[in-house]
Amino acid sequence: MPIKNGAAHARLPTTQTPLQEVAPVHVVNTCFDMPREVPAEADTADQKLSLRALNVMKMLAGEIMGEIPPRQGWVPPEALLRKITMERLSTARNCGPQTLNEIVRWAAARGVTIRPMFHAGKSLSEIWRELGVKFTAGALTQAEVVEALEKSVRRRTTSMPVAIQRILLKFLSKELPRR
Repeated sequence: MPIKNGAAHARLPTTQTPLQEVAPVHVVNTCFDMPREVPAEADTADQKLSLRALNVMKMLAGEIMGEIPPRQGWVPPEALLRKITMERLSTARNCGPQTLNEIVRWAAARGVTIRPMFHAGKSLSEIWRELGVKFTAGALTQAEVVEALEKSVRRRTTSMPVAIQRILLKFLSKELPRR
């Protein structure tokens, strides 16, 4: 079918850009199954927190440090970042896995490491088994035992393996290192 206005012969401009000027992109699938290109984050140190992550940090500032951050222009201080734990982040309101990862990356870009939980994503039987292995190797710490017991209490577990009872006996007799 012939086109009368000449649009069929129009060409797109062919401007060549050097590879150094092209921003890296990631292909992201949306919920409608239409892939789109999104610029990759080059330097997280210069990135700002998303609004949701900033709101989570403001709530944590109130809980942890007792300060009420201003509505505009607030950047979480380093003292707050050093007091935040992974457990606190994972239970914070409006802090899902994506927001949690964003905050951890943002803190790491500022030189603050938020330590991951020892037993994240493991069942209690796997945790008990791992504690037994670490105990026999002499590498078990108080923090790992406390985290495992907190998880057991949250789940209202009424039974505890004999190996864990032995660990607790040693713990209560002050024979475990306190890292």
